[in-house]
Amino acid sequence: MDVIVNILIILVSLIILDQASHWTITNAIKVSDVAQLRRTAVGFSLLAFSTSLPELSVAFIAAFTGEAPISVGNVLGSNIVNICLVVGLATLIVSIRHLRAVSVIPSFAREELGSLYFGLFVSSIIPLALVYIVEASWVVGLILILIFAFYTYQMSKIRIPPEEGKGVSEDEKRKLKRYIFLTFLGVVGVILSAYFLVESAVVVAEFAGIPRTLIGATIIALGTSLPELTLDLKAFLKGYQALAFGDIIGSSFVNITLILGITLFVPVLLGSPLTMNMLVFRDLVIFSLITNLFFWYFLSMGRLSWKEGAIFLFIYFLFLASTLGVIQPHQ
Repeated sequence: MDVIVNILIILVSLIILDQASHWTITNAIKVSDVAQLRRTAVGFSLLAFSTSLPELSVAFIAAFTGEAPISVGNVLGSNIVNICLVVGLATLIVSIRHLRAVSVIPSFAREELGSLYFGLFVSSIIPLALVYIVEASWVVGLILILIFAFYTYQMSKIRIPPEEGKGVSEDEKRKLKRYIFLTFLGVVGVILSAYFLVESAVVVAEFAGIPRTLIGATIIALGTSLPELTLDLKAFLKGYQALAFGDIIGSSFVNITLILGITLFVPVLLGSPLTMNMLVFRDLVIFSLITNLFFWYFLSMGRLSWKEGAIFLFIYFLFLASTLGVIQPHQ
C-alpha cells in the first residue's frame, strides 16, 4: 500500500513540478522586462540563488551537525550535474524537436558573456586552489561569501541599454516586487515537489531492492539538482536560453562561493571552527574542472548542439560510473 501511495505522490509531484517551473520562468521573464535587466543576469542572480536553496539547506544542516564534507561533496557534484546533465539533455531534446543539429547558444551581449566566463572561472579556480593549499578554514569561507556578495551586486547593475529596451509603464514597474515574489514562490514549489518526488522515489527504489548506496549516488545526488534540471530544460524548450545559461553557471558560482563559504564559515560562529582537508575531493574537483573547460570552449566557439551535448552526457556517465565504483583505478 505504501508503494502505491508513493507512486501517486511521484505522479502528483511531477505535475506540480511542471506547472511550478512554467510559473517561475514566466515571472522571471517579467522581472527581466520590468527591471530592464538582461535575462542572463536574472538567471545568474535571482534564479541561481533560488534553485541553490537545496544545497544551501544541506550546507546549514551539515554545519550544525559537523558533517561539512557532505556539503562540499554535494556542491561539487551538483555543479557537474548542472552542466553535464542539464545542458547535455537540453541540446539533445532541442535537436530532436527540430530534427537537425541546433546550437542552443543565444546571441549574448559582451557583458553577459563576460559574466558567464567569470562564473565559470570562479567555479574552476577556487576548488583547484583549495586542493592546492590542501586545508580550508573559516577565513577562506568568509572570503568566498564576500566574493558572492560583491559579484551579485555587480550583476544587479547590468541593465539593458535604453535603445534596446522596451517601454515599461508605471503600473508594470509597481508590480516588480510582486513578480520577484511570484518567481521565488514558483521556485519554492519546484523545490518542494522535487523533495517529495525524491523521497517517494527512494521508497519505491528500496521496495524494488535497489541498494542504498546506489540510491544515494543517483536519486539523492540528482535530487538537489532537480530544480535546475526542471527549470532550465523548460527554459531551453521555450527559447529562453539566456535565462537557462545564467541559471546553470550562476548556480555553480553560488555553490562555490556562498554555499561552500557558509559550509566553512558557520562552524566558527557555533564555536567549533573546522579545517577542511580538500585533497579528499580531488577527483570531484578534476571532473568539475574538465566540465567547466569544455563548457568554456563550447561557449567561446559559439556552438553547442547535440554533439557537444553528447560529450557532456558522456562526462556525466564517467562521473557516475566513477562515483559508483564501476571504474576503479589500477593499483
